[in-house]
Amino acid sequence: MTLVGTKKMFEMAYKNGYAIGAFNVNNMEITQGIIAAVAEERAPLILQVSRGARSYASMGYLKAIINVAVEENPGIPIAMHLDHGDTFETCKQFVDDGFTSVMIDASKQPFDENVKVTRQVVEYAHTRGVMVEAELGQLGGIEEDVVGVSADDISKHVTKPDEAVEFVERTGCDSLAVACGTSHGAYKFKTEPKLAFDVIEKISQKLPGFPLVMHGSSSVLQEFKDLINKYGGDMPGAMGVPEDAISKAAKMAICKVNIDTDLRMALTAKIRQVFAEQPSEFDPRKYLGPGREAIKDMVKHKLQILGCVGKAAECL
Repeated sequence: MTLVGTKKMFEMAYKNGYAIGAFNVNNMEITQGIIAAVAEERAPLILQVSRGARSYASMGYLKAIINVAVEENPGIPIAMHLDHGDTFETCKQFVDDGFTSVMIDASKQPFDENVKVTRQVVEYAHTRGVMVEAELGQLGGIEEDVVGVSADDISKHVTKPDEAVEFVERTGCDSLAVACGTSHGAYKFKTEPKLAFDVIEKISQKLPGFPLVMHGSSSVLQEFKDLINKYGGDMPGAMGVPEDAISKAAKMAICKVNIDTDLRMALTAKIRQVFAEQPSEFDPRKYLGPGREAIKDMVKHKLQILGCVGKAAECL
């Protein structure tokens, strides 16, 4: 079994200029598609569980699915991560339940309160060998229960480099999700975004070697948007983060990139296509199977963008 923490992953990603893909798990087919991709590409992997996923599938089912994926892929380092834990109690529950990494997101709180809650999680998690991700600054957009600032205000809420230094020093967190112009959801921006690479660079200069995380980083790929719209969907104006920007960030201090919306769109696009082209089909395997394959192909593409193909062995 190769269930691991994120410490060595991030050390190698930072050293060698790539990022680890952190993909959200909601059901078996999504997880199978992700795993098939990283197994073929020999890439390290972070499987993460959000509050919405916990409400949908229950933690017991999700953890069991992840455990099977880990057991069947002994050569792939897989971290099991809590995404956007909003309280100490939530993070404690996931630490106790065997997760190797947790995120405490108190970014909507005042700075000192964010520090206080994050420090509490760090003290509990570190004594049990679990890594902690925190967040400073606020992203835009909406995804499940995570509501960010408006598109017009994204630039006003980027992470301040000096505050990042103070935050890391006072909390002892292991990685930091920074606001650098990305946004949650499929409708991230009104026009093509310009990420604040200067912010990433300044933080990395002040915190050399410290891993940063980029949330809201799905690209809302055109092929899936077109398929969804072609087969009865309605996603006008959906826009994501350009992939060249993600690649650039992955070569800097960004060691973890969160991807969820692109998974949903790949699955939805293929299901819509099957229903439109085969309207008499009622066997779930006949539409979830193609959806799973679409996820696999999309994740393989993303691993190339992140630069982590072939990096599994060095992260074990």
